[in-house]
Amino acid sequence: MRFGLILSEAFSGLRRNASMVISVILVTFVSLTFVGAAMLMQMQIGKMQSYWTDRAQVAVFMCSTVSDKPSCTAGEAASQDQIDQVRATLEGPSLAPLIRNFTFQTSDEAFENAKGLLSADIADVVTADQFNATFSINLVDQSQSDVISEAFSNQAGVEEVTDQMQYLEPLFQTLTVATYVAVGIAGLMLIAAVLLIATTIRLSAFARRRELGIMRLVGASNRFIQTPFVLEGVLAALIGSALASVAVWAIVEVGVNQYLRERISFITSWVGFSDVAIVVPVIIIIGVLLAALSASFAIRRWLRA
Repeated sequence: MRFGLILSEAFSGLRRNASMVISVILVTFVSLTFVGAAMLMQMQIGKMQSYWTDRAQVAVFMCSTVSDKPSCTAGEAASQDQIDQVRATLEGPSLAPLIRNFTFQTSDEAFENAKGLLSADIADVVTADQFNATFSINLVDQSQSDVISEAFSNQAGVEEVTDQMQYLEPLFQTLTVATYVAVGIAGLMLIAAVLLIATTIRLSAFARRRELGIMRLVGASNRFIQTPFVLEGVLAALIGSALASVAVWAIVEVGVNQYLRERISFITSWVGFSDVAIVVPVIIIIGVLLAALSASFAIRRWLRA
């Protein structure tokens, strides 16, 4: 097979259908950029979940003098016996295997830590016994937080049991929905790219119908005839994929490293160039495969017509 002739025919077809080829490049670029962005977003969600799952705690708040829950005695803070009972339960055989470690903060320590956050007027009014003594628990498996809640529900001296992950779940859910939206848009754009590639190949074949007829008369194989058209679609998609790869790199470099990383301090684990190195080959493969398949299908149908 004469590869030089095939390449020259492919580039000739690209020149003849320049406007359609530019459309294919742009649609492929946009669709694969959405694919790359969705992949990066899902990677970011995974990093955040992994980071916070290891650090999120379950907090057991003991009663204070201002607690109004049924498990608390009005106007009385949790007694030392009630605190010791909670500690014994945490260290007992039923809960100990689920707990990695836990710490205890007294109401006096909570008051001292809060002084720096309270205005002078409020700090002069509140007292240490109005703050909750708290057990902060790190679990081996954060999904077992319900076990801790059930163990201390309605226990005397315990005001409330909270799981810090419940405050982060809405964020994860929002990001996941955004990922699905990006994937949906990418899917629609990829369908448009496939249709454009097929249309471009048909137009290119129609423009060269006399040449193709002569090639068939002199005995050229179907593979020899089809290959330049397939290369046309692949080259256009490859350019679009390369532009999408640059866009994905720019998202991480400009959007993440230069903007988000400096403004959002509570997230310490961000996607980086190692993740880009995973995403770029995937979007290039997707673009090339879709282009090759759609171009091959289009030229085969045209030749059979």
